[in-house]
Amino acid sequence: MARYFDVHPENPQARSIAQAADIVRGGGVIAYPTDSCFALGCAMGNVHGLARIREIRHLDERHHFTLVCADFAQLGQYVHVSTAMFRTVKACTPGSYTFILPASREVPRKLQDPKKMTVGVRIPKHTVVQALLTDLGEPIVSSTLLLPDEAEPMTVGWEIKERLDHLVDAVIDSGDCGVEPTTVVDLSGEEPVILRVGAGDPTRFE
Repeated sequence: MARYFDVHPENPQARSIAQAADIVRGGGVIAYPTDSCFALGCAMGNVHGLARIREIRHLDERHHFTLVCADFAQLGQYVHVSTAMFRTVKACTPGSYTFILPASREVPRKLQDPKKMTVGVRIPKHTVVQALLTDLGEPIVSSTLLLPDEAEPMTVGWEIKERLDHLVDAVIDSGDCGVEPTTVVDLSGEEPVILRVGAGDPTRFE
């Protein structure tokens, strides 16, 4: 049965955040809100957790997970940002963007694109997630909480608890969040390539 954390969206209770972070550190899988929609997440080195997320969403091995980072400094530990794109990426963070960038040595090979050696990264503008990331001290490996055969991600915490009670270890609920996923931009080449238009304004990359 999943733990259920009902936290304040602007002043999340430190004890609840610490307990949720301990679950992630201990190898658990959590459902948590972001500034775009709910996500499933686990620790970076949690191979079993990644398999569980794939099973929940019916994903194959080709699915690319995203590293959700606390800030630009942390993001810079896991990807290489070119001089040309540095200011633009920094200006977009935190926000509803996912960037595909060359991975650093800190990123496990299983999380990288096997051909391009890239990984998706993002910095959410969400107080609860920021608190969780600060407590963890490392990124959360995440995937949008979009269940098989459903057109939109789940958005209501207590409904997620009911649906996924025996599939995840914790649900963090801070109220409803959006249904629109992030805008995904591939910055691994010479020119930006918009892979998906979502909540973030794509015009600065066009």
